[in-house]
Amino acid sequence: MTTPTRNHPDEIVIGLVSISDRATSGVYQDEGIPALTAWLGAALSSPWRAETRLIPDEAATISATLVELVDTVGCDLVLTTGGTGPARRDVTPEATLAVATKEMPGFGEQMRQISLNFVPTAILSRQVAVIRESQTSATHAALIVNLPGQPKSIRETLEGLRDETGAVKVLGIFAAVPYCIDLIGGPYVETNDAVVAAFRPKSARRAPRTA
Repeated sequence: MTTPTRNHPDEIVIGLVSISDRATSGVYQDEGIPALTAWLGAALSSPWRAETRLIPDEAATISATLVELVDTVGCDLVLTTGGTGPARRDVTPEATLAVATKEMPGFGEQMRQISLNFVPTAILSRQVAVIRESQTSATHAALIVNLPGQPKSIRETLEGLRDETGAVKVLGIFAAVPYCIDLIGGPYVETNDAVVAAFRPKSARRAPRTA
């Protein structure tokens, strides 16, 4: 792996992968990567940069892209969108598990719990999250998370469920992402509490590093 050049000691490198046959072939414009980029721009208060990929619903291509982003590019976090339903072409979870070191089932469970507050068909979603330890670096690992395909659902699962006053009723999955990145040796990620409040035990909190 070529160690990524970070513009700041705490900069996180995030892979954004939109998986869609039709968007890849130009039938319609991809909405997944723009939605993720906009959300991360609002949610992260520490430095970050993205590596983006638009690919078709093909298991081998998905797996190869995830391996490239973690092992070659050096991404600390990879977020995929699309390909997690029950249709025959929906193979993102299988392709993700194929490159995993360990599964993180709580992420998928929480995403479905959140989405069930909006639509009963959330039980058809098969999103998974995994840790991949790089095969080219003994010290690098990344968190890979499958997200839904619709921008509204992406935001809901990342931020969580809010009541009519705007208070969070059910935590979104991103609240746990920064501490997970800490535990696998990645950069220290901070968030904008108005969008999503990252949770860390007191013993894991520190001041941001200077550039």
